[in-house]
Amino acid sequence: MTSRERVMASVNHKQPDRVPLDLGATPSSGISAIAYNGLKKHLGMEGGHTRIFDVVQQVVYPEIEIMDHFGVDTIDIGRVFNTEDSDWYDTTVADGTTAQYPVWFKPQKQPNGDYLVFDKEGTQIARMPVGATFFDQTCFPYLDEYPDDYSDLDHAMGKVLWSALVHSPWDHSGDKDFWKELRTRTLKLRESTDRALVITCGCNLFEWGTFLRRIDNFLMDIYSEPEEVDALVEQLMERHLETLKNVCESVGDIVDILRFGDDLGMDTGMFMSREKYQEHFKKHHTKLNEYVHTHSKMKTFLHSCGSIYPIIPDLIDAGYDILNPIQTTARQMDPEVLKREFGKDITFWGGGCNTRTVLNRSTPQEVYDYTRRMIDIFMKDGGFVFNQEHNIMPDVPAENIVAMYKAVADAKL
Repeated sequence: MTSRERVMASVNHKQPDRVPLDLGATPSSGISAIAYNGLKKHLGMEGGHTRIFDVVQQVVYPEIEIMDHFGVDTIDIGRVFNTEDSDWYDTTVADGTTAQYPVWFKPQKQPNGDYLVFDKEGTQIARMPVGATFFDQTCFPYLDEYPDDYSDLDHAMGKVLWSALVHSPWDHSGDKDFWKELRTRTLKLRESTDRALVITCGCNLFEWGTFLRRIDNFLMDIYSEPEEVDALVEQLMERHLETLKNVCESVGDIVDILRFGDDLGMDTGMFMSREKYQEHFKKHHTKLNEYVHTHSKMKTFLHSCGSIYPIIPDLIDAGYDILNPIQTTARQMDPEVLKREFGKDITFWGGGCNTRTVLNRSTPQEVYDYTRRMIDIFMKDGGFVFNQEHNIMPDVPAENIVAMYKAVADAKL
């Protein structure tokens, strides 16, 4: 099988020739700059560039040499932009090693070592404390109250770091002929690789409420001000459906998988009751999926962290084809239970190795053994694409990354 055939067979719940592998096809299934530099050094790979495409999370695009080395089957179409050396500049990350930022991203280093980011209006929108490896949101446009109307919503959303510091291809969305250029470049990418093509579209609903109102306020709003929550979500849907229209028209016949995002769980359970999810968000998630499935050939992928077991039947009913990152450390997210109860109805993209305590703290042999057990659980009858639970973080030793991928390569189907 080609990589694309391998991924799509598994997504369609057919057994592929080997375990399909993702590294870096989405901003939640990749590797941090620090871990990436360590991996390259461990492998003896010199030259090239550590390019941080997601500046908020400090996540890099793995180079094709690395992808070929490990047999990665997926690729993010965002990398068709910012392809020239002049699109990047060198920076020093928290461990003192060198990486590169896109030229549009210019955080300001403070005397105490913090980095701050300001928008064009001078508003501080993000901060990375000294020694940290992630930018934190500092501006919540609707923190004090909801607006009387939403005429300024686009402006408000632009002050949220996830929008203001957006990764490719969306950092070029304001360019002239962006959609035409996206299609042209994506066609060339598809012709040059047999990897499955992925586009990240976000279209978050619950999370946008937390970005605008701050999470504590928005969680209370769901119970105390449901009308305000619904009004905001309706406004978000108008914008998301317009984005999906353009995406489907531009690359819907070229790209294989479209990634949505909406973190709905935490370690100990859902952010809200199942009933509240159904009341405020399920119908909209259903509409997003229906639009993509009606207007393109793309499969839909939902990134949702945490304990979301109670609503997995709702997510399936809403039309999601793929679920990620499968945080097995969270409550009720036992991999054997998930595979047994939902494995025929949705593809698990992730869960292959615990990034919280195993990948970063165990011996290479323990990582290998753990990964093989997860593959044995998730890979039966397809419906699985290997990825660790979220991004490979800075504290992960390179030898453990290699051990994890060796377990993938050694797996017998």
